[in-house]
Amino acid sequence: MSPDALADLMSLEGVPSAYAAARDGVDVILRDRGLRRTSPETTVESLLRGAHASAVLEGSGSTLAQVRAGEGDEIAADAVRLSTELLALAPTLGRAPLQALARIHAVAGAGALDPERLGRPRDAESAVRLREVAAVLSAPTDAPALLVAALVHAELVTAAPFASHNGLVARAVERLLLVSRGVDEKSLIVPEAGHLALRAQYESNLRGYAEGGRAGAHAWVLYAAEAYTAAGEASPLRREAE
Repeated sequence: MSPDALADLMSLEGVPSAYAAARDGVDVILRDRGLRRTSPETTVESLLRGAHASAVLEGSGSTLAQVRAGEGDEIAADAVRLSTELLALAPTLGRAPLQALARIHAVAGAGALDPERLGRPRDAESAVRLREVAAVLSAPTDAPALLVAALVHAELVTAAPFASHNGLVARAVERLLLVSRGVDEKSLIVPEAGHLALRAQYESNLRGYAEGGRAGAHAWVLYAAEAYTAAGEASPLRREAE
């Protein structure tokens, strides 16, 4: 993957309009639901919902109620722990993306892996893939932040560069990119829940992306635009407006 991949994806049929519509949908929710009046508790609730959804996608059997009560299984506990530290890493993701990726994995995998494996790529090939992701995160681009987040998400899931928790890491980075690039600075939409709501499509499109080729990448980014709309619908702001 190279930074040029973003320009290539934006040239594919339907992609520019899909991402313009997705961004408009997110902006409407954030603007019309009173973004400036939101409390830190709303962000905490969004992060909690996201942690639960990401954990379920990773194989957790815990319900949102169990996670809310601190009674989730080990995967859910890992996701919640990551959610509590995630937003503090937004500046690092922009300034030193490899460092941020390593830290995200170290937090997610704490307790599950030996300390020397935390934040470290599995092998030399994985190290190359992580550097490629970092290059995309560092390179100037005219591509929408949502598209960058979608591409990095798919790369991290399919490359599986760490010894564990790659799905949790990928979805955490996706959320963090939306914060750091100004799409959702208070982290109020729930991209993880958007993917969970569309789980069959999420998993099938990741498989298509992993197989390589232009068609698989095209299908993934079109799917992701739809998932960002679902992410907005999962925001706690929606409940507050009812």
